[in-house]
Amino acid sequence: MTILYFAWLRERIGLPRETVQTEAATVADLVDELRAREERYAFTFADLKAVRVALDQELTDFDAPLAGVREVAFFPPMTGG
Repeated sequence: MTILYFAWLRERIGLPRETVQTEAATVADLVDELRAREERYAFTFADLKAVRVALDQELTDFDAPLAGVREVAFFPPMTGG
């Protein structure tokens, strides 16, 4: 699956996107896998209250299942204006 990182998440990870193989069942499981990879991921995903997620371009939450998902996007909360 493809993982996209936006805004400060992209800056901290150092990549705009990457392709990963995962056995994760949910977004939370995927985040746990990413955190275990390297310190930069652990730092980026330390506070999930500051992160939003979309699966195949649909906003969702961290307990959402990943079965059949092709794209996961992580980004900061958005504000209007």
